[in-house]
Amino acid sequence: MPLSEFQLIARYFESLAPASPEHGVVLGIGDDAAILQLPPGEDLLVSIDTLVSGVHFPPTLSPRAIGHRALAVNLSDLAAMGARPLWFTLALTLPDANEAWLAAFAEGLGTLARSSGIALVGGDTTRGPLSITIQVHGAVARGTALRRDGARPGDDLWVTGRPGLSALGLRRLQAGVPDEDPACAVFVWPEPRLAFGRALVGLATAAIDVSDGLLADAGHIAERSGCAIEIEATRLPLAEGLAALGREDALALCLAGGDDYELCFTAPPSAAPSVDAAAARLGLPCRRIGRVTEGHGARCAGYSPPTTGFQHFGGSTDA
Repeated sequence: MPLSEFQLIARYFESLAPASPEHGVVLGIGDDAAILQLPPGEDLLVSIDTLVSGVHFPPTLSPRAIGHRALAVNLSDLAAMGARPLWFTLALTLPDANEAWLAAFAEGLGTLARSSGIALVGGDTTRGPLSITIQVHGAVARGTALRRDGARPGDDLWVTGRPGLSALGLRRLQAGVPDEDPACAVFVWPEPRLAFGRALVGLATAAIDVSDGLLADAGHIAERSGCAIEIEATRLPLAEGLAALGREDALALCLAGGDDYELCFTAPPSAAPSVDAAAARLGLPCRRIGRVTEGHGARCAGYSPPTTGFQHFGGSTDA
């Protein structure tokens, strides 16, 4: 007999829903709505993303990886604003209630949820083409959240990790390369930079996670801040797999590939020692790649990428 909706939730997801004071969960899964308590003196941050099979991940991706990825891309939004994760909701649309698939999906989702300290507090399940919608909630000390609108001329532009490696990994996956390949693993198992995002509070003037592509996302900061951003191609941290490509292909992946979920941020030059120290403490590569100037838009001198970032229906996906 197929699982009912309530049996499905109880079997695979209730373990991710602690009702405990330390999580601020007064009432979690099982009622019409959750009852949550925000820590005093903190602002609540909320973000939501939908991942659709064949659009945001290959249909052949393992269910464990899909569970991890669905939560990771949402947690990345909290990281970009320096937030501490608190709660999430899950709306899961499934073609059928395949128990082996659900067990692996819940394992991938749960492993990242537990390591990130985030609790499942509600959601919905329904039948249809595979898609996963997750809404995350986080908190920061009141008035301290990192935003996109604080960059000022004279600031440095930084990025964590190796942008473009995820796009290379997707290219390799589509060519049949196993997901154990290092580049493929970067796409399959994105790592939200939560600890580094919190370390940037008080240091960065603006920040964003790199989902649409480095150049497009730097452009979002420039637009919101009313300034220009200049990226220096020679300072881009090209991973070994990218460096082996031709210059134009490598730069296209690095600047416009997307799906990196690294942090791109601005900070005054005086903050550089503290940024370097935080990156070293967390073992995270982080490099200054440009600067903020008067003007508008983001550009990389000598290079015009073929696209400004991933788009749905002709409009930006980043909301």
